[in-house]
Amino acid sequence: ALVMLVPIFTLKLSHKIHPRLVTLGKYDGMHPCLAAATVAGKVFVHNPYAPQLKGSRTSSAGAESDISILNINQQVTAICSGNLLPEISKKDHLFVGSQTNLLAYDVERNCDLFYRDTPDGINVLTVGRVGGMAMPLVVAGGNCSLLGFDQEGSDLFWTVTGDNVSSLSLCDFDNDGELELLVGSDDFDIRVFKEADMIHEITETEAVTSLCAVASTGSRFGYALANGTVGVYDRTARYWRIKSKNHAVVIQAFDIDADGVPELVTGWSNGKVDARNTRTGEIVFKDNFSAVIAGIVQGDYRMDGKEEMICCAADGEIRGYLPTPRHGPKAHLGAAAAMREEGGSLEQEHVRDLQLRKQQLLVELRNYETNVKIGELSSTGQVTGSTFEAGGVQVGVIPANTQLRTALTVVSVSEQMPAHVQLSLATSNSMIIRSVMIFAEGIFEGESHVAHPQPSALACELDVPIIPPRDVPVDLHIKALVGHRSSSQFHVFELTRQLPRFTLYSLASPEAEIPMPESHVTFHTTERVSRVVMWINQSFLLPEPLQVSDAYLQVTFISLRDNEPLYIEMLNGQITIRSDSMDTSGDIIQAMAAFLGIEDLQATAEFPDEMTRLRDILEKVDEYHASRQKLTAEMADHSNLIRSLIVRAEDARLMGDIPGMMKGYTQLYDLNRDLITGYKLRCTNHMELLAHLKVVNQYIQRSGRLRVGRPKTQVIAACRAAIKGNNISGLVKTIRLGSS
Repeated sequence: ALVMLVPIFTLKLSHKIHPRLVTLGKYDGMHPCLAAATVAGKVFVHNPYAPQLKGSRTSSAGAESDISILNINQQVTAICSGNLLPEISKKDHLFVGSQTNLLAYDVERNCDLFYRDTPDGINVLTVGRVGGMAMPLVVAGGNCSLLGFDQEGSDLFWTVTGDNVSSLSLCDFDNDGELELLVGSDDFDIRVFKEADMIHEITETEAVTSLCAVASTGSRFGYALANGTVGVYDRTARYWRIKSKNHAVVIQAFDIDADGVPELVTGWSNGKVDARNTRTGEIVFKDNFSAVIAGIVQGDYRMDGKEEMICCAADGEIRGYLPTPRHGPKAHLGAAAAMREEGGSLEQEHVRDLQLRKQQLLVELRNYETNVKIGELSSTGQVTGSTFEAGGVQVGVIPANTQLRTALTVVSVSEQMPAHVQLSLATSNSMIIRSVMIFAEGIFEGESHVAHPQPSALACELDVPIIPPRDVPVDLHIKALVGHRSSSQFHVFELTRQLPRFTLYSLASPEAEIPMPESHVTFHTTERVSRVVMWINQSFLLPEPLQVSDAYLQVTFISLRDNEPLYIEMLNGQITIRSDSMDTSGDIIQAMAAFLGIEDLQATAEFPDEMTRLRDILEKVDEYHASRQKLTAEMADHSNLIRSLIVRAEDARLMGDIPGMMKGYTQLYDLNRDLITGYKLRCTNHMELLAHLKVVNQYIQRSGRLRVGRPKTQVIAACRAAIKGNNISGLVKTIRLGSS
């Protein structure tokens, strides 16, 4: 049953609100205030408890006496509130991010706490205590990087990710009492950082746009993707997910029905708000706005001791909701009783699931009984053919020993098809396969594929091509309709096959002459060769299992994506991976270390072509930095000249010198045109700089993936130190050897 919530307050502000740029904070330590990004590079603060702020960065909002405007003068890309000194003060500060800077603002004192340049830009912000750090940090996710600042603006935390950071949240992922950092990025991955160490990686099917912890304690968290998917994980186990044609703008955990268990509240691009049970995904509340939902926050906005859920729409409409129990007479229940109620609801859910399963089994049993009856009649000659009339319905009959066999093979590129994995299905007798449905994440558009041959092409065999876009293991959930050629009803066979992680690699023939890649990674392990061979058999799609009889291993694969070779060698505990791709080598090392249970792994890497490319990129970064400083200086000079020209032109006007005034304003017009041209050049320069810095951060992330555990953390920190000191040779040496 849905929870019927009625807004306890509704506000209609005259300011537009940018999506995902809404926050709530107690900027004076007592009164919660709403802050949101609005048009023209501004942030408004709605404070119904105090007069407007004036001076410094703020200005009046006109007739609305409870709104102050904070002038950022840049496009706002991220906003959040939090307290960096919880042991000293109860005041929250306002943090505003842009593509070039982070502003920490003291709203009550109307002054900057700190203002820092962020060359990698800022896409998202969060505030909290990361891992075992002594004090909370404001963590900024940007261009493949994460930065953490303390109350003085010092960057105490830095690491890199695989792509642009699109979402952040803090969650006790491993239930150790410390908060881990959940990072969603554009490369479809959710990464879990314990301080600077990445401890888990979850691959999704689209860019991760939102993350939120379901509760202040516990490992459950919600996520939203760019394709309209919303779901809940508990650590790496997914509880449920749903997919909508609309985009989930924001997600937030809030206890809608006052049962002590938060629900996952989602704000959608079509103006809908819904809340779902975090265990089952069942909708318990929904409402609609006339504009896209810009943000959902929670707080005691009316100062009555009760937390409200506050939903903000892009057109400035704001509604506040109080939790409402599903059963009015039981609203007085205490915490223990609420837990008993939760236990009871869980039992009811289990009973409903078991009853549904019972009905399904009964239907299946009736079908089997019908088949048995038909078989008996067929043996006595009373029934012939492939169908039997039962209750006015033709029931398809197949032999009881019918089986569906599957096989996976790697097929090289051809004129008709690119390289792919072929899923072959065949029945064990003359029964035909009428249709096949395959469900797999991240492979098919819409995550499903249906093969439905023409009636003239029906056979007992069917081949389905599959092209995995990435090197990740994928479960194929297969449903096949099997029956006689003339049947109108078919039996459904359900089975699951797993695609190995490195599927699109074919085993090279030992006689083939394949050039040896110049690049390689070398590391030592105490594992036996047989264990590495076991990993190869599980991770690659081989025609037959690999067998190695001695202590030396050498195997060669060809990548069917780019036709590049991959060598894996092992001798006396030393493993060498030869590939010209740092990404492929990193994937191999991470997968092998996870299978073998290696916690710390140091490696030596030689990638001469990649290092040459990195040096060229770093030189271009220096050029862009120099151009940026030059353009900034020119703009400052033009600004000073504009002031003097305006004064001269106005003096000439007051003195009646019309020719002098015209000359001054003509010069002013030309100077303004040059200023606009310079600004466009600066924007282009900044975008090129961001693109090159992203590549640099990706190189650091790749070098980290060539190691595992503590060596990985050390190499990332050493790379950061080398970049800070503009030490290119030191950076290359760190990537090669794993240390400076």
